[in-house]
Amino acid sequence: MPRGPESGLAGSARGRVRLARGVSPWLAPTAAAAAVTAVLTRRSPRWALAAAPLAALTGGMLWFFRDPERAPGEGRLISPADGVVQSIDPWPDGRTRVAIFMSPLNVHVNRAPAAGTVTAVEHVPGGFVPAFNKDSDKNERVVWHFDTALGDIEMVQIAGAVARRIVPYLFAGAKVAQGERVGLIRFGSRVDVYLPEGIKPAVTVGTRTVAGVTRLDHI
Repeated sequence: MPRGPESGLAGSARGRVRLARGVSPWLAPTAAAAAVTAVLTRRSPRWALAAAPLAALTGGMLWFFRDPERAPGEGRLISPADGVVQSIDPWPDGRTRVAIFMSPLNVHVNRAPAAGTVTAVEHVPGGFVPAFNKDSDKNERVVWHFDTALGDIEMVQIAGAVARRIVPYLFAGAKVAQGERVGLIRFGSRVDVYLPEGIKPAVTVGTRTVAGVTRLDHI
């Protein structure tokens, strides 16, 4: 449901880690299976063949779905995603698209690049090619529009070959703080943000970004 600015963005919350919203359908059954097989191992060592990989999978999912608290960075626009800048492209309408590739090792909770009001959250059906592939522009995606002090800011969450579920946390009409959590992409993906005309990027291809922290606009 729509929420206001998050207290988790305060500097005093830095260092805390929680699990991302929307992970229960994936994590709960895996953790339950790991717990059950661990108990059954006491009855028969053969259950260890199932318990060990399930425990490892549960641990991996806990790491993947981590959602650390962060103090927001400075800048008119900040990165919506953890990852690496894959491309920076001028757009026909004068905007600049910054594409950020998220590997399975990155935090996959995405954050608002600027404060304002969510004006649109549109789900667009599509394919599931790897997010680093140029054809991923046609993948399943969620297109966000924010009304901000800089005007309309567009952000696109793009599903990858494994990430087949995008979970928005907010809806049209919601007020959002810069760096506030807005959604989750499960398992490897990409996030694009479009810098308004006249704003030059402060990042380059290969720059590692931190969601809610890394500045995208050049001073």
